[in-house]
Amino acid sequence: MPNTQPEPDDETKTTMKIEQTRRVPIQSVTTGLRTLLRQFLALLGLVLIIVAIPIAFVTPILPIGLPIAILGVVLLGRNAIWGKRWMESMLARNPRLERFAPNWLMRAVFGRDKA
Repeated sequence: MPNTQPEPDDETKTTMKIEQTRRVPIQSVTTGLRTLLRQFLALLGLVLIIVAIPIAFVTPILPIGLPIAILGVVLLGRNAIWGKRWMESMLARNPRLERFAPNWLMRAVFGRDKA
């Protein structure tokens, strides 16, 4: 049996094409938002590390700068590949830095125990 539906006219075809191009898969939107959030968290971690240095010198009796720096390191290492690579290269160049990091921090940032 042949198709009994009428052929759409040119205006209907154009409208259908416009509607098809407007549709954006929700997965691409959420992937973009997730990437944007991760980069924001990495940048926040970098800012926290930078801010923690002067705070550590201003408040020598109360160690306020240390938790801020640890939070910054965790945010940077978990949310940016470049941050994780930078920290790995710092640990490779200065192996004594790793002894200051607790084991839970090494597992949280790098997924491994201390060397």
